[in-house]
Amino acid sequence: MSASRIYIVSLRVDDSDPSLIYMLPIYPSPSYLDPISGDNSPVFRVFSAVTMADLNDDGIMDAVQRRLMFEDECILVDENDRVLGHDTKYNCHLMEKIEAENLLHRAFSVFLFNSKYELLLQQRSKTKVTFPLVWTNTCCSHPLYRESELIEENVLGVRNAAQRKLLDELGVVAEDVPVNEFTPLGRMLYKAPSDGKWGEHELDYLLFIVRDVKLQPNPDEVADIKYVSREELKELVKKADAGDDEAVKLSPWFRLVVDNFLMKWWDHVENGTLTEAADMKTIHKL
Repeated sequence: MSASRIYIVSLRVDDSDPSLIYMLPIYPSPSYLDPISGDNSPVFRVFSAVTMADLNDDGIMDAVQRRLMFEDECILVDENDRVLGHDTKYNCHLMEKIEAENLLHRAFSVFLFNSKYELLLQQRSKTKVTFPLVWTNTCCSHPLYRESELIEENVLGVRNAAQRKLLDELGVVAEDVPVNEFTPLGRMLYKAPSDGKWGEHELDYLLFIVRDVKLQPNPDEVADIKYVSREELKELVKKADAGDDEAVKLSPWFRLVVDNFLMKWWDHVENGTLTEAADMKTIHKL
């Protein structure tokens, strides 16, 4: 039986300190089967106490982000991308846990280009727990520990997750981004603290797609969007480097892709030769 799974929890206040709340597992859903083990028996996981201030995060973490932090189960992997288990989004982004337990989770970054070969960027919502209000690539998130997103053949699980999150974040319907249209170009491993408490430690799949899509951004996830040409992106990077405009900051994972891969891959976007650039055997440790 796995020792790292919770599906239904109760909250207990510590009588000696009412500001402390403990999360207590009851049972997974009766119809739930673990995607790997097939087990649906009760699971008990030990949690450290979480304070009310942690849950509210000084008012920054809104109700949507709190729910996702505890409901979403990220896929834990080793540095060779082998699945080890799963843990909450909360634990996977807590720097204390990342450093103490070397928690590494699987992620993806989508780069969507329109038919003019302009790249769609998004500015992350101010309520995002990590890197709020920074500009980044089209969509960045995690495949979850569920059967449809654990499929490793042809990177189908990650592609399914990308399609799901493009709808969640940007309102892009599945018909506009068929899973077989995503081209996985590579994987990178990086670690990036956000504000001292939160951060990222991800093995990130880089997915490219060229499609004209209709957009309806979700304000809980996205503050702003814009398409940029190659030259416009270079100017944006210069502004971010100069630091003169507080509104222009780039996410660390996006910056790694820009500095190491994006410009040469953009040539393949324009030439229709993306598959020639793909290297899914190498895991770039950046």
